[in-house]
Amino acid sequence: MSQKPFYITTTLPYVNAEPHVGFAMEIIRADAIARAQKLAGREVFFNTGTDEHGLKIYRKAQELGITAQEYCDQASAKFRDLTKTLGIMPEVNFIRTTDAHHVAAAQEFWRRVDKNGFIYKKNYSVKYCVGCELEKTESELVNGRCPIHPLMEIELIQEENYFFKFSAFQDKLTAYYNANPTFVVPDFRFNEIKAFVSRGLEDFSISRLATKMPWGVAVPGDDKQVMYVWFDALVNYISATGWPDRQADFDKWWAHAGDVVQYCGKDNLRQQSAMWQAMLMAAGLPNSRTIVIDGFITGEGGVKMSKSLGNTIDPLMVVSEYGTEALRYFVCREVHPFEDSPFTMAMFKDAYNAGLANGIGNLTSRIMKMAVDNGVTMSAPGKTDLTIQGYDIKKYCDAIWERVKAIDQRIQSEQPFKLIKTDATAGKKIISELLSELYAIGVLLDPVLPDTSATIQDLVKSNKMPEKPLFMRK
Repeated sequence: MSQKPFYITTTLPYVNAEPHVGFAMEIIRADAIARAQKLAGREVFFNTGTDEHGLKIYRKAQELGITAQEYCDQASAKFRDLTKTLGIMPEVNFIRTTDAHHVAAAQEFWRRVDKNGFIYKKNYSVKYCVGCELEKTESELVNGRCPIHPLMEIELIQEENYFFKFSAFQDKLTAYYNANPTFVVPDFRFNEIKAFVSRGLEDFSISRLATKMPWGVAVPGDDKQVMYVWFDALVNYISATGWPDRQADFDKWWAHAGDVVQYCGKDNLRQQSAMWQAMLMAAGLPNSRTIVIDGFITGEGGVKMSKSLGNTIDPLMVVSEYGTEALRYFVCREVHPFEDSPFTMAMFKDAYNAGLANGIGNLTSRIMKMAVDNGVTMSAPGKTDLTIQGYDIKKYCDAIWERVKAIDQRIQSEQPFKLIKTDATAGKKIISELLSELYAIGVLLDPVLPDTSATIQDLVKSNKMPEKPLFMRK
């Protein structure tokens, strides 16, 4: 494995509504990857934050009778607090697109793209989904509405804006895709974006009239226009590293890093793996190395959970009832790593009881009781060579729980708690081996369940019983 620095980032959630379980899944998974890389000995830069400009934000603030900045300050704080609630590694970088440094970086990025000849101005008319903050072609609409935001009216925008020459990058993007065959994970999403680019690219608007939408980053040299929210927000991935002011940090974490990984949902496929990559090329900057695409979290009947549909599950509610580690377990093991997956509280409870309360929790109590009662300690840790491959965190978790199952089966078949009464040496040997395997499982759990991991390792090393079950049955 490369020991070069490792960079990973989530998308930045839009602050027009409360945090929901879809973003919780994304940031927990990115955190698991970051922790796994750190466990492997690599330096890790993990970025997340909040996207705070655009029409939806401006209108939401107007609706509430406060300034857009006041609204963003309040909303962003909720997402920052969420990182603590979800057990995200404390050294995570949290960027806001209203930060002064990011604003300056977005403007410098604009200047470079403009200087290289990829920005121009024209009058245009377009159908626009405020929910996506994206232009829509007629073929992308269903019954005249965006399929992702079916409750929102499509708006018609007619004005003079700046455009990005996206059409100039079809061949360059195709060449980059061909040279980097694992650029988008999973491969079926990669096929989607390659097909999209092969059909030809259309230039897209990257500004709005300030008189109509004043809440955005000012276009350099033209105070009558503000940057289109996507153009501004995407720059966060490099401004977070200190670009353009701290070149050494940018080189370490982006230009010369061993990996530059971006997590996002499938509705961000185009923006992250095509639009952003073309923008980087236009600015003369290195591209991302890997784009990992999550499926959607769905509710009853397979309907996508979304803020606009009002059918989301509040991650704070889940954590308050079941705990942080339970939510981390569910989105890492029970939800498909790349496909759409349902999430209901009934499913969550069943998974919690089976995998945590009756699974790793019960196993830990059984082994530690046998060890403490008989004065047995671990001789040496078991094997911990399991790694997360291909960003398939579920496969990694399944392998851990297969080991949990195997230990349970060994206890049932060999019954060391009985054997020790008739053959102390043989019984203690088995219990010591069980402790070694439990300790190894504790180490392997670190990326997914960091608190449980630390607890198990401490119990084994100190040879003591847990004061209470790791996971209470619900």
